[in-house]
Amino acid sequence: MQTIGIIAKHQDERAFEAACELHAWLEARDIKVIVVNPLAEMIAAPSMPLHEIAQHVELMVVLGGDGTLLQTGRCFVGSNVPILGINLGRLGFLTDTPLGSMLDVMQEVLAGQFKIKHHFALQVEVLRDHQTINKGIAMNDVVLQRNDHPRMIEFEMYAREQLVFRLRADGLVLATPAGSTAYALSAGGAILHPEIDAISVVPICPHTVSNRPIMLPANDMIELRLLDSPAHAALNLDGQVHSTLAKGDRVCVQKAGTINLVYLAHWHYFDMLRSKLGWSGLNT
Repeated sequence: MQTIGIIAKHQDERAFEAACELHAWLEARDIKVIVVNPLAEMIAAPSMPLHEIAQHVELMVVLGGDGTLLQTGRCFVGSNVPILGINLGRLGFLTDTPLGSMLDVMQEVLAGQFKIKHHFALQVEVLRDHQTINKGIAMNDVVLQRNDHPRMIEFEMYAREQLVFRLRADGLVLATPAGSTAYALSAGGAILHPEIDAISVVPICPHTVSNRPIMLPANDMIELRLLDSPAHAALNLDGQVHSTLAKGDRVCVQKAGTINLVYLAHWHYFDMLRSKLGWSGLNT
């Protein structure tokens, strides 16, 4: 690898310090570094906006938590550039490498001792009166929910142009396997192994308790139709991109390209689950 990109969690002193340390370490090995602003104010390296950097690097290093990785991943959909997450957050389901192991892990990655896991994203289009009013990408989940009012919303979900259900609830989560350990898990959804090509559909506090989480093939086109809402409802992508919805709006969700995450050769998914979720059977 000749060119590596670095992004650090915004306004996080530990992340900025780690970025400076990693930059110096890579420079000593004659590897070109490109940073995402505002790192350029601290590091004497070429910089560019996040949405452009995927075209110029062979590896992207994310210093932060899962939120920083999600922000980065949405800009790398379909790029084939692998992303390495260094965890400065809490659980770190996606940013799995501890900060203290950063340089050791980088040494292994540069030596080619790593594997790549592919995570698909979701493409979202919002329609109002048959006109597109918003578009976006989600790596973890697409969430339809009531906004700042206490009453439930009513909506329909279609798959393959067939009605799946009409529901009154606080909302609905459509999650990728990568996002199945996030909001969808808290709402009662199943954990999906990353190699399962499916979308998890998880109602949030449904009025009818018979509405249970289901899984749909990832290639299905899903459409949500907002039938009733006392005020504007909300649409959130990865909990970071927010827009408001009005009665009659339609949300079309379909599988997009992939994001490639880097893990060490000895990494295993079930080891990660046991560690992050506190399951019994931890290795000693």
